[in-house]
This record gives sequence, structure tokens and C-alpha cells, in this order.
Amino acid sequence: VQLQASGGGLVQAGASLRLSCVASGRTLGRHAMAWIRQAPGKEREFVTAISSNGGATYYADSVKGRFTISRDNAKNTVYLQMNNLKPEDTAVYYCAAAPSSGLRVGVPEYNYWGQGTQVTVSS
Repeated sequence: VQLQASGGGLVQAGASLRLSCVASGRTLGRHAMAWIRQAPGKEREFVTAISSNGGATYYADSVKGRFTISRDNAKNTVYLQMNNLKPEDTAVYYCAAAPSSGLRVGVPEYNYWGQGTQVTVSS
């Protein structure tokens, strides 16, 4: 499956952004999906995940209550709504697909990755 993330940008603290990830080559409805981010000089951080049917989700403590993951399988698209952004949210955000449908937590569980979209939050 090929993934294309978009929607990043430069915003001020407190603003909102919505990232999108469109899949091609295979129907997204068979895969659990995740957003993973990497800030300069830091390790990848597993941010959020959603099962193939959207019935189960996971959020890292750092984004809980501010970020929402959702999906529209008919459009082969996964979204990440990010509210109340903070400077520490600055990173390249990658969408990723797991080889299975159930909710998976952790970077190693995801083996299909998009190219990433930059999110920069200024203070």
C-alpha cells in the first residue's frame, strides 16, 4: 500500500491542523493505521492508531485530549485532527499502515509508511 500524507504547515501555539493520509494500491479498510512523528534529534514517537473499522483507537499521553484520529474507508483516507497545538508537537508526521486489521500499538507493528508532512508550531 502506498501512503501520501498532507496537511502540515506552520502554525502558532493553540492553533489547529488536520492531516490527511490517502492510500493507493490497496484498500485501506483492511489495515490498522497510525500516525507516528519524529522531531529533530529525537526518536520516533508513536502518536495514535486506529483499527481497520475505526472501532478502537489509541493515543499517546502527550496528545490525549488534543488529537483525534479518524478514517473514511470509502475514501481510503485517514485523518489526524490536531487541536491546541504546542511547540513540542513540532515534528515530521508520518502515516503508517499495519499488515493486519486489529488495533496495533508501537512503531514496529507498522510496515507501510508514507513520506511524512512537516508540522511546525511556534510559541
